[in-house]
Amino acid sequence: MIKAVILDFDDTLTLTEEACYRLGNDVLKQMGRPKMDRKVHMETWGQQIFEVMGVRSPGIDLEEFKKIYSKVLDEYINSGNFDQIPETNFETLRQIEKQGKHLAILTGRSKAELRHILVEEHLLNGLIKEFYHQDNLCYQKPDPRTFDDIINKNNLKPAECVYVGDSLNDAKAALGAKMNFIATLESGLRKKEDFTKLGVDYFIYKFPDLLKAIKCLDKY
Repeated sequence: MIKAVILDFDDTLTLTEEACYRLGNDVLKQMGRPKMDRKVHMETWGQQIFEVMGVRSPGIDLEEFKKIYSKVLDEYINSGNFDQIPETNFETLRQIEKQGKHLAILTGRSKAELRHILVEEHLLNGLIKEFYHQDNLCYQKPDPRTFDDIINKNNLKPAECVYVGDSLNDAKAALGAKMNFIATLESGLRKKEDFTKLGVDYFIYKFPDLLKAIKCLDKY
């Protein structure tokens, strides 16, 4: 029986890769640097942005990038067009909560990148019981120890948890922790074949499909 449903955020609960690609390029433009390659962005998607910008834009001054990135991110957030979660996804979370399952988010984002999500008035608050991010985790994906805090804090067994994510690092972390893993292919950035060697428990193509996937896992 699944007791805890832990969610990745980007391209899982909401589709963000394209918006983040545009955001990154807006920062590079202000720095006077060439536009990053979309293919490289997609290939490195799911990794911490400040760790992969050297790959996305070789030779970049990361400190300058961080300063401008924070300002541009604020502009994107204030525009109201960033991190929009569909109502169907909220309804799916409500249905999971009604089943008595513990809902949490575990993302590679920093607290600063989640500041607009963590405010009290956001609709996720009340549904999501815990938010785990760069600033309150000792380990980061794909290290399976990234789940230690949530498992220990809530007296859970790994087999009672399922992590839902879109990347190979998500799968490696969850399966390495001996948790169940559901891969979402909604963004179109990954295919089933990409996860072949990892032993994914279930694939979904839309977030509401999660209800059926959890029901299947509950049978085992």
